Amino acid sequence: MPKKAPKEIPAALNRAIDFYRLLNEVPLGVLILDRRRRVLFCNHALEAIVGITAATAQGLACRHVMRSRACLTECPAAQGDLSENVCFETDLINRDRKRIPIRCTLAPIFDAQEHPAGYVETVEDLRPLKEHGAKVNQAYGFGNVVGQSRQMEKLFRIVPVIAQSDASVLITGETGTGKDMLAETLHQESERAKGPFVKINCGALPETLLESELFGHAKGAFTGATENKQGRFHLAHNGTLYLTEIGDLPLPLQVKLLTFLDDKIVYPLGATKGFAADARVVAATHRDLERMVREGRFRQDLFFRLNVLRLHIPPLREREGDVRLLLDHYLNFFTRKTHRSVTGFAPKALSILLDYDYPGNVRELRNIIEYAVNVCREGKILPRHLPAYLSEERESIRPSSAAPQVVIPPPAEVAVEAPSGSGEGSWPMAERRIILEALVKAKGNRQNAARQLGWARSTLWRKMKHYGMDQS
Repeated sequence: MPKKAPKEIPAALNRAIDFYRLLNEVPLGVLILDRRRRVLFCNHALEAIVGITAATAQGLACRHVMRSRACLTECPAAQGDLSENVCFETDLINRDRKRIPIRCTLAPIFDAQEHPAGYVETVEDLRPLKEHGAKVNQAYGFGNVVGQSRQMEKLFRIVPVIAQSDASVLITGETGTGKDMLAETLHQESERAKGPFVKINCGALPETLLESELFGHAKGAFTGATENKQGRFHLAHNGTLYLTEIGDLPLPLQVKLLTFLDDKIVYPLGATKGFAADARVVAATHRDLERMVREGRFRQDLFFRLNVLRLHIPPLREREGDVRLLLDHYLNFFTRKTHRSVTGFAPKALSILLDYDYPGNVRELRNIIEYAVNVCREGKILPRHLPAYLSEERESIRPSSAAPQVVIPPPAEVAVEAPSGSGEGSWPMAERRIILEALVKAKGNRQNAARQLGWARSTLWRKMKHYGMDQS
């Protein structure tokens, strides 16, 4: 078909134009290359991105000016003459040896006889977009703690107030919920931020060593004590001492900690004199301290002294909407850290991740994404890039198309035998009966039963296995 005649050019444009001035006003970097991909021209915006002047770049090979990752193996122009525009993202190393993410659009240039004459390439600096994305993620968190659920919003509102206080803080929550990050955030947002943040795990050392680590010891206090040693309270002077797993602190040391909280004086092991330590105490535990107090395993007076200000981090399964936010947050974090080009999750992989119950909470989610980013080579995370146990659990609860998943007798015929030592009104009996009733209403469909109970499918599967109900 004959080419259509071009429309009439407006009179305002039907005049000579300063070509170089026009390109220098374009906010994107512009490169004009000959057929051998040598630089004929580059504008001011490109000079600012790569750190090389136009005069220096002229005549150089494009790869010596751009110095991008795509120049090594992915350059579209190196694969032959282009017939259409090509857009791709990569990064380059500028004159200051800084890595800059960029988006390039490469297009062919033809002469009057429609023969290839060279290339024009535009280069967009993606740093502002990346920084904006980081700020958006920060809008859903406080310090290192990320979340947008109703429970986390309440936590974020009270944390700045508590940070300005010098009173003791008790942080509670299941393992992996982010207690350590919250404690460090409290320190960073407080007036003690310029001081040290000292952490010690109360369950990691035997009692004798733990006392020396916390309070220090004097020379000759015990065999091997050849010199004085400063404890963690001394090191945390004018800062914050973070006692994680406070529920594992031995009873004798609970007395010494209570003494410090009352008078702020530290007595090293074997010393006759104490010293004043200005350290704020933040404690954390995943244990039920109230129950430990009733059982005599934790001092009630110490519990009351620590429980002046209390922060509770809910488990991830109760934080509606936070799983997807955290998946994207850690995907961005680990792709930047490892310099991988992972752009997102495939639908099936995302479905597996959203359905999972995360008994290990945020720590487990973070480890899953770190693993997936490191093994992924396809650009998007697929089910095979996830840890095997996620897919295995999903398969174990998948409905069978050949037969009903569970055969449940009518409620009147169900005979539930109570575990030994439990009464008629025990929780295991009640929970098992609740599960049976949900399965009956769902006609044996586990997915529908889990939805009725408000559980994840993996939770229902584990409970059925625990009660010996997974036989079909």
